[in-house]
Amino acid sequence: MQIQVHSDNRIDGSARLADWVTASVSNKVGRFDGELTRITVHISDENGEKAGAQDKRCQIEARPRGQAPISVSHKADSVNLAVDGAIEKLHAALTSLFGKLRSKRATPQMAPATTDPDRQDELMEEDLDVEEQARGI
Repeated sequence: MQIQVHSDNRIDGSARLADWVTASVSNKVGRFDGELTRITVHISDENGEKAGAQDKRCQIEARPRGQAPISVSHKADSVNLAVDGAIEKLHAALTSLFGKLRSKRATPQMAPATTDPDRQDELMEEDLDVEEQARGI
């Protein structure tokens, strides 16, 4: 799984920030490593130079193998909170996606119905005999 970190020109996109984001993402969604090809993290300051509540935004896009990309975002007062919030949302989305896929694979498939009319009659007679024996007829 490849993790890419991008930031706009108003966020200090230092190597330290990229390393921290990469480590945080890896720790939280590492169990999906074999099922993801790439994760892209975008960090931005929506208000620029102006101060404001929840002006830091983190958007994360994950690309699961053979599935449509998943994108989550989170706004917060600081870059750390925005990244942590987006990672939590991504973890929840991936857990849901892969849980649904696993449950579909684990569901046993029904055998196709027999189309032979004679065989269907035999099965119905067997069912009737079992019911009659249970009732003591």
